[in-house]
Amino acid sequence: MIEVRKLEKVYPPVVGGLLSHNEVRALRGVSLSISDGGALSIIGESGCGKTTFGRILAGLESYSGGDIAMDGIALNSLPNNERQPYFRRIQLIHQDPYTALNPSHTILHAMAVPLRIQAKLQKKNDDWVLKRSKELLAMVGLDPVGTLYKYPHALSGGQRQRVVIARALTVDPKVLVADEAVSMIDVSMRLSILNLLSDLRVRLGIGIVFITHDVAAARYIAKDGALCVLYRGEVVEYGQTDEIIVRPVHPYTQAMLSAMPVLRGLEEAGPDRYIPLEGMDDFEGEGPGCLFAPRCRHATTLCQEQHPDLVPWDDRLSSSSHHHACFYPIPRNVVARPINRENAL
Repeated sequence: MIEVRKLEKVYPPVVGGLLSHNEVRALRGVSLSISDGGALSIIGESGCGKTTFGRILAGLESYSGGDIAMDGIALNSLPNNERQPYFRRIQLIHQDPYTALNPSHTILHAMAVPLRIQAKLQKKNDDWVLKRSKELLAMVGLDPVGTLYKYPHALSGGQRQRVVIARALTVDPKVLVADEAVSMIDVSMRLSILNLLSDLRVRLGIGIVFITHDVAAARYIAKDGALCVLYRGEVVEYGQTDEIIVRPVHPYTQAMLSAMPVLRGLEEAGPDRYIPLEGMDDFEGEGPGCLFAPRCRHATTLCQEQHPDLVPWDDRLSSSSHHHACFYPIPRNVVARPINRENAL
């Protein structure tokens, strides 16, 4: 079990040069949990803090406040050198498989580097490294003999992403963090990668944290798990995936869902389908109220003057895990619904 408690990440201001910027609050008190072998999808628009959260979870980025607890042990209570074994349990699958692999080394080299560290700890020889490399490549659906001695440029995008996943498995992780893991892959191959992640979760008991802006992919991966919606670094809605998809109560979640395409002839839009966002967010101005208020058509003076907390959605049709950060939560049906063909004929 991984518990994230009021996680904060603040990037300091940079003055001078092309990259000048004010202080950036990438994460604002994010709290959520990831159960053993569970699935969590995190959605939100670009710049909302999804990737920052994933990098922090994998130990690749420091955090400014809050804490992460693994199996009940708070990482803030440990010195830096003792945190590494815990972060090693969480492996990041990068968005771009083209840059995640060194083009000057073979796939065997990419697999062998982390495996040799494992072999040294377990007092194994090089034969074990080669055997384990073949096992992991076969586990992700690749032909070991035809893949091991190739260079990355000789593989397709989907094959490279499978190699990246196999390499992440070399350290026997408990959680895989997939950061936009299918966005750089041909559409025809995306479903196979999603199925692979789901299959690994079932076979190995690995938890999956799936970071994406694609609501359909998020729902597919975490259909029996949880969905977290981020806006400007804070959680605005969180709970069981299908419950949030079917009955979202936060206006931002509803706007995201209304942007999902409708498959004409197979689906019809929900009655509250068209919920446009007001204006653009430049991520600069920040008042005392709700961060989403300037773009929300339901905002009132209360929204502009006070900041809403993440609280349970008190509704008899909802589970206790459904939380939101809105003063006026109203469930709206915005997702596309299957057409009843019998009635349509």
